[in-house]
Amino acid sequence: MPPPNILWIVTTQWRAQAGGFAGDPDARTPHLDRLAAEGVVFTAAVTPHPFGPFARAALLTGVPSPANGVRDYWDALPVDRETIAHRMRGRGYATAFFGKWHLGERDSSSPLVGEAHARTLVPPERRGGFEHWEGFESGFLLNDPWLHGTGLPEPRRFLGYQSDVLVERMAAWRRGARPWFGVLSLEPPHPPYAAPAAGVAPRDPASLRMRANVPAAAEAQARAELAGYHAHLEATDRALGRLLAGLDGARTVVVFTSAHGDMLGSQGCFRKGWPYEESVRVPLVVRFPGGEGRGIEPEPVSLVELGAWTEAWAEGRRPQPTGAPAEISMPSVVTLPWQCDRVWSGRRSRTRKEVFRADGRPWLVFDLERDPDERRNLVVEDPGAGRTE
Repeated sequence: MPPPNILWIVTTQWRAQAGGFAGDPDARTPHLDRLAAEGVVFTAAVTPHPFGPFARAALLTGVPSPANGVRDYWDALPVDRETIAHRMRGRGYATAFFGKWHLGERDSSSPLVGEAHARTLVPPERRGGFEHWEGFESGFLLNDPWLHGTGLPEPRRFLGYQSDVLVERMAAWRRGARPWFGVLSLEPPHPPYAAPAAGVAPRDPASLRMRANVPAAAEAQARAELAGYHAHLEATDRALGRLLAGLDGARTVVVFTSAHGDMLGSQGCFRKGWPYEESVRVPLVVRFPGGEGRGIEPEPVSLVELGAWTEAWAEGRRPQPTGAPAEISMPSVVTLPWQCDRVWSGRRSRTRKEVFRADGRPWLVFDLERDPDERRNLVVEDPGAGRTE
């Protein structure tokens, strides 16, 4: 049997709790729900770092930050760093990347949102070893994105919703006879949540169900943001439905995940960088060729392992989670509004989460089995709860 094709779909700020397949009563994600029904849903999957550049660097290299060379938000991935693209090319795979990169050299004095960052050139040597690369550094333009790369030496604006544009570009990629490995990297549902979402109207904020850990003081903002967030979930699900319909399901491993989540008012917090479930836990669905091996996997797994798993799938093997706790951390503080205000490290098991301050003192400990909404910090009740000998 020939090696399978392998597709990674990596969104941004799509938290694990969002999606019909995850039990969200407000989510309209029929295409991803079908993918989940045909695949394995990893209900305890986490990002190693709940912030874009750190998470993407770890995902592509299989090495956590800062050991992979990305310690600060503005750090570029070192040009000599081996990635999953290098390793899959070594196995004879055609490789391609489409979408948000966020690992190149950027001007920290430029506005984060807009064309300056969207049109920043990523030179070939900084494209992570992908044979075909077509994307953008950043910019947070959910509509009419600027793309450059293979066959596009200068940034070119493509009209339309970002998820639609990137799905169309990836679907048109000429793969040839070789097995292929592709990464589709989408910004949605990343803010700005009020941006148009391919004709999907924002939801009525008053109709949305709040998570139990959203305090009253954060509810108005949470409802307003969730109204647009759900529109972008639905619009992106529609785009992915078209991509998935055109794949050879009998030959392709499909992975759906996100670089990190979004607090959206839980614990009174917004955005990411936080060690709470809404920020750290991400969707992870894997559909194997022919829909074999479908089901639920409750053991913890980190996205830092995805590269090694991908190489195993190329060899016809299917590794399983070890049951060991997944390591999580924020290697530095990102000085942007709403983000987490401290460096921390921690680990998440199937039933427990322990988080430590930069000096090693316990910060947060949660019994996830009895307290899935993380409303009782055991460190407050017992200052020694997170200490280990």
